[in-house]
Amino acid sequence: MTTDRIAVFEQLRPRMVGLAYRMLGSVQEAQDTVQDAYLRLHATEPDAVLNLGAWLAKVVTNLCLNRLTSARVQREQYVGPWLPEPVLTADGTLGPLDSAEQRDSVSAALLVLLERLTPTERAVYVLREAFAYGYREIADVIDLSEANCRQLYRRARARVVADEARFEPSPQVRHDLVEAFVDAAREGDLAGLEKLLAADVTWWGDGGGKASAARRPVEGREKVLRFLAGTWERFGAGVDLFVAEVNGAPGMVARRGDTLFCVVTFDVRDGALATARAVLNPDKLEYLERQLAAL
Repeated sequence: MTTDRIAVFEQLRPRMVGLAYRMLGSVQEAQDTVQDAYLRLHATEPDAVLNLGAWLAKVVTNLCLNRLTSARVQREQYVGPWLPEPVLTADGTLGPLDSAEQRDSVSAALLVLLERLTPTERAVYVLREAFAYGYREIADVIDLSEANCRQLYRRARARVVADEARFEPSPQVRHDLVEAFVDAAREGDLAGLEKLLAADVTWWGDGGGKASAARRPVEGREKVLRFLAGTWERFGAGVDLFVAEVNGAPGMVARRGDTLFCVVTFDVRDGALATARAVLNPDKLEYLERQLAAL
């Protein structure tokens, strides 16, 4: 493969990882998928690829569709709630996140909602919403007619938007709330935490059967506070809590020494924390732990 083509591929790599991550919900799988695309590119003749960006989008999308078929079976057997793998995004790992729409497209909230779509619906939705592809471009990527792609997008959007909470708090409000939550949690200040939580707050935990986590969502401010108090009493000693940009928004990272054991992302509604999604499964924290080690 020519040096020029390798250079262009490397320029496109973060964008392709971002595409695969939105499809798969795992940055490690996304990177493996993009590497598979690289190997396929390496095996092609230079004249066979006229538009490298379009070629990669097609290959990566279809590799993701293949992976999603087996992932469905695995997630049906998953222990407890399944949440997407968290990733630090300030370093451009998932490509540019310059707009609110781009940040929203990698949020844990949206990625959870995308799980209810079929693999093809998910591909159409991601290409349209996150990458602004036209229907003709999408049709070329997934080998369907434009009419079919329009129908798939309408169906996907209806299923997502029906339950999606687009409260659009300002970035500063969101950051201040998460920072206040981390400060209160660090001090074990339950009264402070109570002021930050919505009355109907829900706390989700993903331990995957490999870490201690609630097998069902904890619902309501009082129950969440009791849950947090018990968790802090059992596991709080020696824990370092701090705020970092996770999946395009402020999140809470928890470490004990050099060991990362929990990452929490939040949804905000009406000036309060309405949903928390805590990932504790160590398999899902490996990549973010490597990101932290590189800082």
